[in-house]
Amino acid sequence: MNSFRVADLPDGKFFSNALYLDNKFLLLDKVMPFTNNLRKALVAWDFKEVLSDDKVQPPEQKQPINLKEFENVNLEDVIEENAAPKGELHIKLFVDDATKKSTSLPENERVELAKKVYNEFSNYINEVFTRYVTHRELLYKQIYEAVLSLSNFIKLNEQYILLKVQNPDYKLDKNFIINHSIRCVIYALTIGQHLKMPEDKLVDLGITSVLHEIGQIKLPPQLYITDRMLSKPERIKLSTHPILGYNILKENNFPLSIQLGVLEHHESENGKGYPRRLMGQRISLYGKILFAVCSFESITAPRHYKEQRSVYDAMIEMLRNNDKQYDDIVIKALVQALSLFPIGAYVYLSNGKIAKVVAANSSDPRTPVVQMISDKGPDGTGIKVQTDNKIIKIVRVLTQNELNDILRTLGH
Repeated sequence: MNSFRVADLPDGKFFSNALYLDNKFLLLDKVMPFTNNLRKALVAWDFKEVLSDDKVQPPEQKQPINLKEFENVNLEDVIEENAAPKGELHIKLFVDDATKKSTSLPENERVELAKKVYNEFSNYINEVFTRYVTHRELLYKQIYEAVLSLSNFIKLNEQYILLKVQNPDYKLDKNFIINHSIRCVIYALTIGQHLKMPEDKLVDLGITSVLHEIGQIKLPPQLYITDRMLSKPERIKLSTHPILGYNILKENNFPLSIQLGVLEHHESENGKGYPRRLMGQRISLYGKILFAVCSFESITAPRHYKEQRSVYDAMIEMLRNNDKQYDDIVIKALVQALSLFPIGAYVYLSNGKIAKVVAANSSDPRTPVVQMISDKGPDGTGIKVQTDNKIIKIVRVLTQNELNDILRTLGH
């Protein structure tokens, strides 16, 4: 290993290899920057040198990375332009009113109401991020009330909000973080409800989901809105966002469980995640859920560098759990909440007919409720059928080309 004088290390410096206090004591992982606060602590402990496998003068880091240069990211590069500030009171009243109305509405109107709630809460998340960027302010109690209202709406309208979240209207430019966050919070709250989490824990999970990417707004948008592969230094910069988010929430006095959930939302069960390479039980429950939710959302979402995949493909990939990345209990709850054939998927049945999945069956994820495409009821809508593993069995999910042909035939 090479030695580095503590006094010579600049604030914000990244090492391409881990930093050690001696041959055994790990001081910093390679994705964590050296800071002035750490230097002060080392000086106070009378440590004058630290060790790393880095070269003494690594050529790619002649200019140290200074996180402070990202403090004032152009708001228009991150935040949706046309969201009019309305505040927590507006979103709480809107969602609470929607929850009360929802049970008395016919199905088609509940579908439309769920879309409105989705869009309004998406705008609200945008406002939360805007407030932080412009005023460096995050208000825990107000966000708690807003997420509580959303959680109550999901309890009564799970199938309708999931239909929307799994069929979003995407914009791939300025509001990537907002698109990702709204889908993650709905997925996470749905999973938390299936895990029967206490209400206060459930809402804190939702808050963690809303804010888990808050650290990214301190980084250049070209790191996460791009159609090219990132360089190694860029990947290292981007991988600091959980730490940046953790620090933001700590500065704003959020509960420790939420801080840790944000810090650990990229930690993997097998210890190959970041930033601390935690394994298994060392990862918080919020971190475990967010890691699975983020992965599922990323697989099913379009990105500049890839096309989106079907929710069915995503579910199969999550169930395979290659390399044992995900917590088994969380994956089980994900499948119970969304079903093996997720809401919105079009399927081919054993009776030769085509149907659309409209509701999950928590007792058996393989047999969701479907709505027939050709068989109509007295009101003109498709008849709903509970699938099973014998008479009305799902044979397979339609391919995208098959689905496109059917939607064209139906005039969609």
